[in-house]
Amino acid sequence: MSQDIRHFVTASDGLLALGEPTHWEPAFGRVRNELFARLAGRGFRSIALETDRVAALAVDDFVQKGVGTLDTVMREGFSHDFGELDVNRQLVAWMREYNENRAPEERVAFHGFDAPMETMSAPSPRRYLEHARDYLELDLDLASLLGEDERWSRQEAVMDPARSPGATAEAERLRSIADDLLVMLYVRAPGLIAATSRARWFRARTHLTAGLGLLRYHKQAAQHLEQNARISRLSATRDALMAQNLLDIRSAESGRGATLVCGHNRHLQRNPSIIRVPGLDLEWVSAGAITAVLSGERYTFVAGSLGRSEVLGVPEPEPDTYEGSLQRRIATWGFATPAADASARPRTDVAHQQRYIPLDQETLDAADAVLHISVGALSAEAGR
Repeated sequence: MSQDIRHFVTASDGLLALGEPTHWEPAFGRVRNELFARLAGRGFRSIALETDRVAALAVDDFVQKGVGTLDTVMREGFSHDFGELDVNRQLVAWMREYNENRAPEERVAFHGFDAPMETMSAPSPRRYLEHARDYLELDLDLASLLGEDERWSRQEAVMDPARSPGATAEAERLRSIADDLLVMLYVRAPGLIAATSRARWFRARTHLTAGLGLLRYHKQAAQHLEQNARISRLSATRDALMAQNLLDIRSAESGRGATLVCGHNRHLQRNPSIIRVPGLDLEWVSAGAITAVLSGERYTFVAGSLGRSEVLGVPEPEPDTYEGSLQRRIATWGFATPAADASARPRTDVAHQQRYIPLDQETLDAADAVLHISVGALSAEAGR
């Protein structure tokens, strides 16, 4: 066992994906922060979190250039309420301090790799399409096609296909316009970049691809399918958008250094993602599986594992579970090989309401290493 990740994976110029079985145990964020501080001194130049990619542009402006304030970017630069987590605030503050007085090529960058949505709700594509339109300086009326934002953002628009705007004639027209805007963005790239900058061109493309992603997601939400199939397809669509973002981020960062990617195991693992809880039976291809096959050997996945947590009410694991086996070998936190005891089994002492998904054999088989945190709060303190 070791707290040095280099003993278990070979750092490359690609993506090092650090998974977690829950978003809500602070120990994972604290260990992540410590690891990134170490990796920044070993050639890593960026971190990508499971949060809205467009919103995260404001965080990157702050950590690299000091634009805005810490309070503002924590409030506006994160989705899913992740800006309220102290561990994320500590990360952003550290990155800003690290970058001060460093040359641009040596600064660490912040990215989000999620699409601007939750699985069961998604906003209007208005702001993303209008940003691209304005950058291209086009006199183009989108408002009549978009209608009120609430018709897109209400939860029924995703959960009830009969109330979704995703398959309407207006949505089809918007998708066609967005495709045309993307082509125009590339056709006019030399002149646009000369008149503005490469950074502004890429920012416009990021907004436009987010808007296109939302239109595609809403179209999927309009499909009349059995509930498990519908949500599985929506999950697959969201993860496909995540994978596209990860590949774009890696392309942008390839000349500077490797990228640490942090998110839920179910998004970053190489094997198909499965969630079976009362009322839902879901299966889809994860963002990690897509990214791994497209990026080849430049994708490394470390599965996150948790022993017990007072924050979530997760008890000590039974000795014959995967987590129990790791618990016997790791006192606080550390990395281990993914091989499990032949007699080990998945733990069954946690409920879906605790927002924690235990390890399974399929995830371990497809992982390069495991990060195990034995006791949430205690191991987080020990890892500082």
